[in-house]
Amino acid sequence: MQWTDVQEIAIELAETRPDVDPLAVRFTDLQQWVMDLPGFADDRDKCNEKILEAIQMAWLDERD
Repeated sequence: MQWTDVQEIAIELAETRPDVDPLAVRFTDLQQWVMDLPGFADDRDKCNEKILEAIQMAWLDERD
């Protein structure tokens, strides 16, 4: 899994952190949580605010 796999990451986050409000998560925490997901294998430097925002919105959609 890489940073561009936004939907897959969102599904994993929804499953592993069901009680977390995606809108309340700081981007620094979100970035680390994504990097800690099993199967995630991408470089931290390839991440940016736009990607994290897309993950956050997709996670919110998965949760609803």
